[in-house]
Amino acid sequence: MSKLKDEEIKDTEELNTDESKTFTTEELFGEEPADKAEGDNAKDDDADKAKEGDAEKSETAETADPDDAGKDRKDKKAGKKDKKQDALKEKIAELEDTTKRQLAEFENFRRRTEKEKATMFDMGVKSVVEKILPVVDNFERGLATVPSDDTEKAFADGMSKIYKQLMDELDKIGVKPIEAKGKEFDPNLHNAVMQVASDELESGIVAEELQKGYTYHDTVVRHAMVSVVE
Repeated sequence: MSKLKDEEIKDTEELNTDESKTFTTEELFGEEPADKAEGDNAKDDDADKAKEGDAEKSETAETADPDDAGKDRKDKKAGKKDKKQDALKEKIAELEDTTKRQLAEFENFRRRTEKEKATMFDMGVKSVVEKILPVVDNFERGLATVPSDDTEKAFADGMSKIYKQLMDELDKIGVKPIEAKGKEFDPNLHNAVMQVASDELESGIVAEELQKGYTYHDTVVRHAMVSVVE
C-alpha cells in the first residue's frame, strides 16, 4: 500500500515537472520561428533576384548581340554602297572626259575637213581662172585694135558686151585685176621684166603694165607683168 502511494507521488511530481516546462512554437506546432522564416525568405528573394539579374543580363546580351551584328552589317553594306557610288562617279567622269575629247576631235576634224575642202575648191577655181585669163587677154587685144570710129558698130559693141559680162562674172567669184601702173613695185604682186628711165616717175615705180595680173580671194593667180623705173 505504501509502495503504491510512493509511485503515485512520483508520477504526480513528474507531471508537475512537465507542466512547468516551457514548449517552443515549433515543438508545439512543428513550425519554424518567424525570424528564421523571414531570413530564409530573404535568402530566397536574393536568390530569385540574382536569377532575375542573370536572366536580364542574358536577355540584354541576347538583344545586344543582334543589334551590334545588325549595325556591323549595315556599316559594311553602307561601305560597299559608298565604294560602288565612288566607282560609278569615277566611271561617269571618265566617260564624260572621253566624250568631250571625242567631240573636240570631231570638231577639229570637221574644221580641218572644211578647210581642206575650201582649199581644194580654191585650187580648182584658180586652175579654171588661169585657163580663162588668156581668153580675157585676147578679148582685150581684139578690142584694142578696133578703131574709135567702129566702136559703135554691132560687131565691136557685141564683143565689148561679152568682155564686160565675162569680167563681171569673174569679179563675182572673187577674181580681181592687180593695180600696177603708177604703183610702187611689189614683188608679191608684180613681175618686173624690164627697167626703164623716166623723168616723171621715181625709181622703183611701175612705169607700164605689159600684162594684167589677177588675184583670187587675195591669192595671186597671175602676177602682173610690168616695167619698172630704174
